[in-house]
Amino acid sequence: MTSQIAAVSTATEVGPGGDPGGRSGVVAFLVICFTGSWLYLYAAHSLWGLSLVNPLAQLPFGFMPALAAVVVRRWVTREGFAGAGLRLRFRSAWPYYLAAWLGPLVFAALAVGLAGALGWRIPGPSALADLSGGLPAWAFVPLLMAVVPLLTPVYWGEEFGWVPFLRQRLFPGHPVRATMATGLIWAVWHFPLAFTGYIEFSDVPLGLAIWTVSFLFQEVLLGWLYDRSGSVWVVSLAHGGNNMVLSLLTGFLLGERAGLGVNTVTLLTTAPMALACAVIAVGARRRASAGKVACPQADGRASI
Repeated sequence: MTSQIAAVSTATEVGPGGDPGGRSGVVAFLVICFTGSWLYLYAAHSLWGLSLVNPLAQLPFGFMPALAAVVVRRWVTREGFAGAGLRLRFRSAWPYYLAAWLGPLVFAALAVGLAGALGWRIPGPSALADLSGGLPAWAFVPLLMAVVPLLTPVYWGEEFGWVPFLRQRLFPGHPVRATMATGLIWAVWHFPLAFTGYIEFSDVPLGLAIWTVSFLFQEVLLGWLYDRSGSVWVVSLAHGGNNMVLSLLTGFLLGERAGLGVNTVTLLTTAPMALACAVIAVGARRRASAGKVACPQADGRASI
């Protein structure tokens, strides 16, 4: 079943007459995405005085990758939207929906546990009552988890551009390179947020470097979810959980309550993601080795 899902997701993602491998689509996407996003951030912060901590102020920025992908698919490459990952595929992909939904909560728990193991004094779950306006943790966390699927369409605004469009076109036939390149581009796209009040780094160059590493590991996980599910909605759900569960809970418990800096909190949240990526890499290598053993060579002998 999973091999069938992966086959669906890695199939050619364009309609007849499209230009999936051409540079024109990639260049047009990057120009529209970066120009539109960065100009908006400048105007919102410097001209209009908007706070980019406000989720509503973030929306035009967050939807620019999807807008760029739609424009390119429709008018530049003219490939349309067949095979663009827009189908839910819930019947076949439900395990990956579950992983995308629960994964950020597991990562948050591991990050907090790691902080405690390293000797930092961290608050107990009861501290979440301050974040939730008085709701106990046993009620607040399930409520937060219930909200994440409702916000999935918001995070589609980013993911429809990055994973089903850009990642599928960079370095065809080289998924590792494509994932790394997409992760780097995705990280750089976020960089202006460090200068417009969204995130405060005490050491900006170091903070951006750590942030970039975090984005790379996130992109590996998001790419894996997309390859396995064939649906951008799984990836969007995971992205929503990363922001609304992992970042929110660790930022509050480790940042505000434990007094750790942004860079330290980012490293703590990245550690469990790195572990998950290692597990994925080991599994992929084992499957590849098993495939070589099972696949006969040209002379009919088994490949060892």
